Amino acid sequence: MEDNRNFFEKVYEVARQIPYGRVTSYGAIAKYLGAARSARMVGWAMNGAGKMEDVPAHRVVNKAGLLTGKHHFEGTNLMQQLLESEGVKVVDNQIQHLEKYFWDPWKELG
Repeated sequence: MEDNRNFFEKVYEVARQIPYGRVTSYGAIAKYLGAARSARMVGWAMNGAGKMEDVPAHRVVNKAGLLTGKHHFEGTNLMQQLLESEGVKVVDNQIQHLEKYFWDPWKELG
């Protein structure tokens, strides 16, 4: 369990660095942390981050740009509303032009 907590903290550290108006994926965070096959674990970490004000969990989506974590936010469309308030275009729970908004921690954080 201790390892999970440490991993979750590392996930939150990366998520805190996602710039305003940009998104990344569970898999991109996992790859950056050297755990490429752990995208699902990143998802579990983000499940609890929706209520953490300092972790912009709304900026983490699946590899296709789908808002798969939206049910962890209060209200029906809060995740989408937060993204749209940052200028990210979302249609039918999917980010449009994902490549335009995608932030790769592997490239950006080295």
